Amino acid sequence: MESSADEVFLWLIYDCFRNRLRSLIQIEPVLDRLTFIERDQKDLILNKAKKESNQLAVDLLIDTIHKGPRPPGWYRELTDALNAAGCQHAAMYMETENLPSASSEAVNDYCVKLIDLLAPSLQEIKTPDVCTMSFAQNILTEDDKEIVMAACTNYGNRTGARELLRKIVQKPPGWFSTFLDVLRQTEHFDLVHELTGLESTENHNDSVCEGNVKPEAMTHEPDLKKNDNDNDQSVRECTNNGEETLNTSLDNSSCDTTLNGSTDAHPANSLDSDLYSSGGESLSASPLGLTLNESNRRTPDCAESGAMTGAGRDTEIVLRPYQREVARPALEGKNIIVCLPTGSGKTRVAVYITKEHLDGCRQEKRPGKVVVLVNKVPLVEQHYTKEFGKYLKGQYRVEKVSGDSQLKISFPEIVKKNDIIICTAQILENFLEKAEKSRDEGVNLSDFSMAVIDECHHTQKGSVYSQIMFRYLKQKIKNEKLVKEQNAPMPLPQILGLTASPGVGEAKTVDKAVEHILQICANLDAFRIMTSSLGEHRKEPYKRIATAAERKEDPFGDVIKGIMNAIHTHANLDPSCELGTQNYEQWVVQKEQNAAKEENRKVRVCAAHLRQYNEALHQSNTIRMSDACSFLEKFYSEESEKKMAPEEVPVQITDTDRFLFQLFRDNQAKLQELAKHPEYENKTLAELKTIILREFTGRVEARGIVFTKTRLSAIALSQWIQENSKFEEVGVRASHLIGGGDQSIVKPMTPKEQKEVLAKFHTGEINLLIATSVAEEGLDFPESNIVIRYCLVTNEGAMIQARGRGRAEDSSYTVVQVEGSGVAERETVNEFRENMMGKAIEKIQKIDQAEYERKKREFQLQTIMEKKVRKKKKQQKLMQNLDPGEVSFSCRNCSKAVCSGMDVEIIGTMHHVNVSEEFRELFTVRKNPTLRERQLDFEANSAIACKDCGSTWGSMMLYRGIDCPCLHIKHFTVKFGDSQKVFHNWSELTVRFTAFNYAAHAHLVAGDSDSDD
Repeated sequence: MESSADEVFLWLIYDCFRNRLRSLIQIEPVLDRLTFIERDQKDLILNKAKKESNQLAVDLLIDTIHKGPRPPGWYRELTDALNAAGCQHAAMYMETENLPSASSEAVNDYCVKLIDLLAPSLQEIKTPDVCTMSFAQNILTEDDKEIVMAACTNYGNRTGARELLRKIVQKPPGWFSTFLDVLRQTEHFDLVHELTGLESTENHNDSVCEGNVKPEAMTHEPDLKKNDNDNDQSVRECTNNGEETLNTSLDNSSCDTTLNGSTDAHPANSLDSDLYSSGGESLSASPLGLTLNESNRRTPDCAESGAMTGAGRDTEIVLRPYQREVARPALEGKNIIVCLPTGSGKTRVAVYITKEHLDGCRQEKRPGKVVVLVNKVPLVEQHYTKEFGKYLKGQYRVEKVSGDSQLKISFPEIVKKNDIIICTAQILENFLEKAEKSRDEGVNLSDFSMAVIDECHHTQKGSVYSQIMFRYLKQKIKNEKLVKEQNAPMPLPQILGLTASPGVGEAKTVDKAVEHILQICANLDAFRIMTSSLGEHRKEPYKRIATAAERKEDPFGDVIKGIMNAIHTHANLDPSCELGTQNYEQWVVQKEQNAAKEENRKVRVCAAHLRQYNEALHQSNTIRMSDACSFLEKFYSEESEKKMAPEEVPVQITDTDRFLFQLFRDNQAKLQELAKHPEYENKTLAELKTIILREFTGRVEARGIVFTKTRLSAIALSQWIQENSKFEEVGVRASHLIGGGDQSIVKPMTPKEQKEVLAKFHTGEINLLIATSVAEEGLDFPESNIVIRYCLVTNEGAMIQARGRGRAEDSSYTVVQVEGSGVAERETVNEFRENMMGKAIEKIQKIDQAEYERKKREFQLQTIMEKKVRKKKKQQKLMQNLDPGEVSFSCRNCSKAVCSGMDVEIIGTMHHVNVSEEFRELFTVRKNPTLRERQLDFEANSAIACKDCGSTWGSMMLYRGIDCPCLHIKHFTVKFGDSQKVFHNWSELTVRFTAFNYAAHAHLVAGDSDSDD
């Protein structure tokens, strides 16, 4: 027999709030979280949602609950499911103590109706931007965001907008003001005006654009304005975001008429009579103070007013004293380098300087445009969302561009239409280069009035930053000449460099460190390098070295070394360095390259396998033996697949291949058995476990990062922590974070995957990151109180960056090493180099300005001369280039002749393809899950491999409807004249290949399809 409480709950759901619930519940995510409904019934409900409508599916869910059976606790489970699925508004009706007041529901209903009325205009929004910002402001859930983005991708912007609006109006009261803020931050000022509907008066402009709707601008809804009972007198309270709260008492006994405007609780009620009405009154006197006619009025000056008045109190930029100190020269228009520790607010300083710069340009009526350059794709989104977009988008047009961007307009157009452009340095360099060939297709440095260069210590020889700044320095010299000739110079942007550590390069003395840092200052044409004492804001973590004893026995490693020595004997190789070390890695790579040049397939294949064993040996010394064993098993499984064509016909297998496969099989069982013995594991894992457990046990709220050397170790350590119940008991929630490049045997992380992990770390869903160097520099992390470098020491810059991740009070920085590994000694050297860097910066700051300018000038002239010499040598080399017909390619693995340079064509400036029929007979096509890039004109879905040996040659690229085998030069041996060479990049081979003739190939393809018809 059901309790009286259950009867009340059923009455609330079935009789009282049914109409409300059917418009507020999203059926799929809620059903996923309900366990008391049978699977067959769930399928029926989901089928109704897909074939008919979400509301009818909710009706069926309510009927199913009403019919029963209902186990104990069903009501709490339903309430929890609604909250977890993002249907908090619906959940409010399930908890009698949280029931919305009639007045707040009336206001909410008007807001929903307003969105419905203005839907045609709202469907023109920049849906991806609004969706991302709405998610950040918590009015869309992760599921909502994915659905909206999928709708945009599959059906277009308008469909995505409809889906977004449908989700937002289901949120609890209060969503409207947040949505207005989102529209402002995404620069939809006209839509904000349509939604607020205030007249275009001077008094109202500020309030509209800043979200402050004045009480006198609104009118009361008559039936909610007044009640005969003094105790039920409504009190009007106006918020600062365009919404009112009308505090009216709610008589729960009459909720069917008060909230629904009708006593009929059946599904036959129209949605309008429930959601959009309140007792049938007209919208002409709404709590928002607008009529239907007013809602369509626009206030054309709002955008400009909003730009001038600022983005609101919540986006005010407030600098600390040390930040104002380092910003001072830049505010005077000088080029500077801001050198502040990680986490001390360098980017915030840059945002402030950018704002002051653009404000000054606007006041002086001169053009102002800022480009913010970063060296990592995730930093584009980070700077846009958390800094420049957050603080300046209400005043200036801010846009982000990266290789991961979905924008369909050209970069020059983005530059023209925006005030602040955040992009990767490579994108800017590409279009600076294009401008040299065609002004219409590129951009110039003179298009910008300021350039912010993040992590500017990378302005070294060969980097993209150095290429951009070389153009700057070259134009600066030209400008000096133009001024002497009394001609107008070319405008150049003000430069603002940001770094936590310029480093000392290869310097061993303070004087050499001074030269290194002066070179960076010269590269950026910096007036000064600005540093400051952080005073009370400085947070230095407690540092310790944790040393693990060497393991006495290593039978697992002995087996691997035995296998490696057997391969050495088979290939007549005699290594001169210890197995499992970095030196051995370098030695075996060189052997592999030499063997490819000499067409010695035996040595080449053996060297390739030795690299894998060396990696496994390294893994067994830092992570679990089972991880090293799995790594080798995966390698040999993939090698076995490569030896099998799609038709399952074996490709050419040599005696060396058979020897290597058999050697592994003979030892595989032994390795698997040894991996099961924990007493043979390396001691560093046990030390790491002790440290993590101690840190998480001794803190109320722990959050940390473990830095490790390789992607494999990051993934393996993350899995180890997740599988160990001891970590779970102390609240450790771990995940890995690795880079996005493809220069590793491990599948890289996409920018989206990195973003998701970082978002979870920010919210606390993850509280321990296992990361490679990708997390050391640039990326923004919440305050961490635990930083661990696991068997990893690089240079002083990386040490400073990693240590700077420990920003919270009472944070710790721990280096874990194996006894005798030299890690502690190198950490000490880095501390010495850090001190030397500080002394060098101090010495530079004390140099007389005239002397500083003279030294800076010398370094700049030296840089220009070196660049000219290198360019001249390259031109001479180009003059000696061979005709493509004199170059030939052969498989790097089996040395089979593949094609001539005459068969290779180039698409754009980087994709080298061979579409000849003869070439198609030489390779097979197989799936490659790591090739998932999609760009505007092509997509790569599969790999091409040698038919004889199964070695990968490249990828199959679909270019504007044509299948083009795209060659990766690192998989080939290149022959020219009497020489043979292995190249890693096509840019190293200075041969002028023929441009891809799309029209000719498209004609052939079209002709073939016609003949098929």
